Amino acid sequence: MEWQPDEQGLQQVLQLLKDSQSPDTATQRAVQEKLEQLNQFPDFNNYLIFVLTSLKSEDEPTRSLSGLILKNNVKAHYQNFPPTVADFIKRECLNNIGDPSPLIRATIGILITTIASKGELQTWPELLPQLCNLLNSDDYNTCEGSFGALQKICEDSSELLDSDALNRPLNIMIPKFLQFFKHCSPKIRSHAIACVNQFIIGRAQALMDNIDTFIESLFALAGDEDSEVRKNVCRALVMLLEVRIDRLIPHMHSIIQYMLQRTQDPDENVALEACEFWLTLAEQPICKEALSGHLVQLTPILVNGMKYSEIDIILLKGDVEEDEAVPDSEQDIKPRFHKSRTVTLQHEGGEGEEGEDIDDDDDDDDDTLSDWNLRKCSAAALDVLANVFREELLPHLLPLLKGLLFHPDWVIKESGILVLGAIAEGCMQGMVPYLPELIPHLIQCLCDKKALVRSIACWTLSRYAHWVVSQPPDTHLKPLMTELLKRILDGNKRVQEAACSAFATLEEEACTELVPYLSFILDTLVFAFGKYQHKNLLILYDAIGTLADSVGHHLNQDEYIQKLMPPLIAKWNELKDEDKDLFPLLECLSSVATALQSGFLPYCEPVYQRCVTLVQKTLAQAMMYSQQPDQYEAPDKDFMIVALDLLSGLAEGLGGHVDTLVARSNIMTLLFQCMQSQDTMPEVRQSSFALLGDLTKACFPHVKPCIAEFMPILGTNLNPEFISVCNNATWAIGEICMQMGVEMQPYIAMVLNQLVEIINRPNTPKTLLENTAITIGRLGYVCPQEVAPVLPQFIRPWCTSLRNIRDNEEKDSAFRGICMMIGVNPGGVVQDFIFFCDAVASWVNPKDDLRDMFYKSHPKADL
Repeated sequence: MEWQPDEQGLQQVLQLLKDSQSPDTATQRAVQEKLEQLNQFPDFNNYLIFVLTSLKSEDEPTRSLSGLILKNNVKAHYQNFPPTVADFIKRECLNNIGDPSPLIRATIGILITTIASKGELQTWPELLPQLCNLLNSDDYNTCEGSFGALQKICEDSSELLDSDALNRPLNIMIPKFLQFFKHCSPKIRSHAIACVNQFIIGRAQALMDNIDTFIESLFALAGDEDSEVRKNVCRALVMLLEVRIDRLIPHMHSIIQYMLQRTQDPDENVALEACEFWLTLAEQPICKEALSGHLVQLTPILVNGMKYSEIDIILLKGDVEEDEAVPDSEQDIKPRFHKSRTVTLQHEGGEGEEGEDIDDDDDDDDDTLSDWNLRKCSAAALDVLANVFREELLPHLLPLLKGLLFHPDWVIKESGILVLGAIAEGCMQGMVPYLPELIPHLIQCLCDKKALVRSIACWTLSRYAHWVVSQPPDTHLKPLMTELLKRILDGNKRVQEAACSAFATLEEEACTELVPYLSFILDTLVFAFGKYQHKNLLILYDAIGTLADSVGHHLNQDEYIQKLMPPLIAKWNELKDEDKDLFPLLECLSSVATALQSGFLPYCEPVYQRCVTLVQKTLAQAMMYSQQPDQYEAPDKDFMIVALDLLSGLAEGLGGHVDTLVARSNIMTLLFQCMQSQDTMPEVRQSSFALLGDLTKACFPHVKPCIAEFMPILGTNLNPEFISVCNNATWAIGEICMQMGVEMQPYIAMVLNQLVEIINRPNTPKTLLENTAITIGRLGYVCPQEVAPVLPQFIRPWCTSLRNIRDNEEKDSAFRGICMMIGVNPGGVVQDFIFFCDAVASWVNPKDDLRDMFYKSHPKADL
């Protein structure tokens, strides 16, 4: 007997569906409570599927909503559905997949794939054969509905479909889909390509076996009049370029011609898919050869795609010039991710380098339109192609640029400035002759009457900051800085944001060149504090932190401290412990504390205390959560990570002055707990080890009693799978060993083998290699007898990794260690002595006694 609804129950469900469409929050709450009650009745889900598939008298939105509520129930508690209910739902779905309404068909498709992804593909064996069978139906709705469902299943379960678990259904499905590329309905053709496209990146065997048919079928659709079909054809070719370029190479010339056309497609979605082709091609070794003959056509097309579209301008409120008094809406503020501390060394000819595992890309300026669009894709493509072709791109670009940069229409002028910024990295050498003329023009654009022109000029100038700084300061640096500071106080929020970010880039490049202007810079940044809305305040903290990193101890002047600290501390007191705005503020204060050194002393006590409290609170909450996860929420570990990093900044800046603060707190106990956190966030351990190293340098007497407990933990964290954790643990061991001296002996065995293994690993990032080499050298310095026997196992990589490091204390102690080990085991270096000589030659001026040690290290010296 087939299930039938009870009239009263049905009315209840329909009333619920009507109420749930009400905008009133109280009604919404009542609906949620009612839903929870009804979910206690197993056949409630039968009513929902009944309304969706059978109650044709109801309006479509209500029926669709019924299906979507059912989908959420399937997601949440499908495993508790009685078998009769589950079977009824599945049967109804398959019987009604051809509903005359496109909305209802799509809803049923979503429901089918949700059930399938709950592990049901295995226990619903008739699903795929039946859907594939329905594709042959003469009824358009049935064919389209089945294809819609299949497309969603292919999207959600592509890996499972290509596995033995289901007896490889793709062997039947893919040839079937390929037949429909020629179907008379564009909607069906589009579904068919979209289904096959799901299997390109995973290189499904069934598709690889039919790859030539697939490519031929795509070519046959090149001129299709339907934009959705063209979009899917472009998407397929872009993916094939990544996984089966061998099959495309014979046709590359015509594919490029096709993509040049499609990148100018009147439908922006098609143009965007096609534009991705250039981005992908740029990563292929054949790019230069394949494209060089087409640059003359491609360059103007990409440049043309870089203009704001009319819709962009509306969304970006391009006509609103002054909006600084308008508060930000919370959803405009992107979550910020704290970048945990990674300890790095100073290199020849440059400042300390960022850890290589941190991806630090320049973002284009218009982030609020974070939707990827044709403008962004065209700019990104031009950027990567500039990196491939370098100066060869310029003959195609320069004639265009002149017309753009001085164009009376601001939209075109703006796109020209974006072009100039996009090619900055790749074409820098070739652009140098034009920069003396261009930079003043761009600085003038900072005063343009259109806010979007002012903001893009900020970004583009930041891309040329390196060159600006290399010229005499009065030529470009001073005028650029003066105008950028005015833009930081612009009346438009987007310009404020772009100017702040550009200024931070300029600070990184200019470093101490900014010292003469510090007073002027600080006046501006502090003034901005009172002016900025929420989102830009967060960027302002970054600009202040970067300034402190760039000028270092030059900031430690009473006049500057009096300007900078009061507004920072006022914000600090304003924010609650739970407020995420603490992250950027703590990062900023960490840089400021490191730069001000003793100048930070008057402010350090409350800052230190609060950081310890944040760590303590987070650990306590994590403990409660692990014991009763249903009662407590998991803590946001970022609070703890940022606090540990600020404590590191304090220890580094204040040095010995931090002693009394550490003495009066339980930080060592907390640190012990943080170091052991085997949780999902390696950043907690990463920041803990950085702090341990900084405290070791600043106030070792407080660290020493804990060494016996800390060393085994450091040893287990010498795991290069977590690069940054391993890096900071390695560095901390080196600092501890310099304080411990001979007392380090019992701990050598805990760490030495791992360190030797890391230094010999292929593909180890440079930062980690350098820190490992320093620490091995330091271990040898304090315990040469223990380390010297393994000298031959590490001497060669040790020498090559330290040859580019600047002369400094760390390098000094490491080389002393090597010399002492050679003294103990001269035979250990004989094979690789030439490498040792090369490393010694990297010293510019070693201390006299170290120079003597170098001479004595010659293995023949004792003859």
